[in-house]
Amino acid sequence: MRLALAIVALSPTLAMAHTGAGDTMGFLHGFEHPLGGLDHVLAMLAVGVLAAVLGGRALWLLPLSFMSVMLLGFALGLMQVELPLVELGIALSSVAIGLGAMAGRPLPLAAAMALVGVFAVFHGHAHGAEMPATTEGLGYVAGFLAATALLHLAGLAGTMGLVRLAGQHARLISRLAGGVIALGGVGVLAGWL
Repeated sequence: MRLALAIVALSPTLAMAHTGAGDTMGFLHGFEHPLGGLDHVLAMLAVGVLAAVLGGRALWLLPLSFMSVMLLGFALGLMQVELPLVELGIALSSVAIGLGAMAGRPLPLAAAMALVGVFAVFHGHAHGAEMPATTEGLGYVAGFLAATALLHLAGLAGTMGLVRLAGQHARLISRLAGGVIALGGVGVLAGWL
């Protein structure tokens, strides 16, 4: 009898029967997805860098715009709506957003929101199209939104920290951060990275 109870207690199928296990796996799958490719990571960091360069309301509006439009792209991918050149759009996102941060004149806020929104559709589409069939949807969405927000925050905080340390060279340093991300995007496109 004790042997039977031990086998049942140690059975891996019982571990999956706990409430929330599917949600947890969905969250983990979603959280890992944006972190799984350098093209995704660079683009998410670029949004934070651009937000830091623009400052003011852009600090929260750019990341929020990206994540909101990314949800639209996710729905399109989940419904298997074809988007042309998704992978190219993802790869170009870090280049374009990084160049936006590097520009000598700051972008108007509406233009910056449109810029990040256009590329967010591609990132969201990839999340939806590549969601594992066995993954719980809401947990997956919460996971990729959390990872995206953390990457945006890392780009934002890193740039703001560098700017604070740079003193009189702050503008140059923030533009340089955008340039480094754009260069990384070029490296991804060219296959160097």
